[in-house]
Amino acid sequence: MTAPYSPDELSGEGKTAYKEKRYAEAADAFQAASQGYMAAGDPLSAAEMLNNQSVSLLMAGNAEMALQAASGTEETFAAAGDIRRQAMAFGNQGAALEKLARFDEAIGAYEHANELFKQIGEHDLRKIVLESLSTLQMKTGRKYEAAATLKASMDEDQQPKPVRRFLKKLYDLSFKALFRS
Repeated sequence: MTAPYSPDELSGEGKTAYKEKRYAEAADAFQAASQGYMAAGDPLSAAEMLNNQSVSLLMAGNAEMALQAASGTEETFAAAGDIRRQAMAFGNQGAALEKLARFDEAIGAYEHANELFKQIGEHDLRKIVLESLSTLQMKTGRKYEAAATLKASMDEDQQPKPVRRFLKKLYDLSFKALFRS
């Protein structure tokens, strides 16, 4: 970045680099865009760029910096009443915490994201968070919780493909048999 770019241009540069799998460059561009938005008095866009930076850093293999980038952004979104982006920030933090093997904290972050997505009826993103949460619960030996969370993710699928419909029916039958008195 040799010339002074606007935050919007830096954001675009970051998105292009991300699409081209140049994750470290994308992270740098998003960080610069965040600083530009803060200087311009736009904290919401700045926080959005920090979350983009977090995802880029995670893809570049730097989970610690990814966590640092996303930390605190949920508060910015909460203060603005932007529940969707607040939930996404928790999801990004959960992904970074999971990569750092801080599983209990990751579960907590995913649970926050799940509740917020549920609150606003964001089915697609909630499904993704529930799948991540289920996988992590399975990793940590919480098999029954993992099964229930996976079922909840299937319930969120608004247009399931045939395989998912079959799995959902199978889960429904299994749960009925498991909890039959």
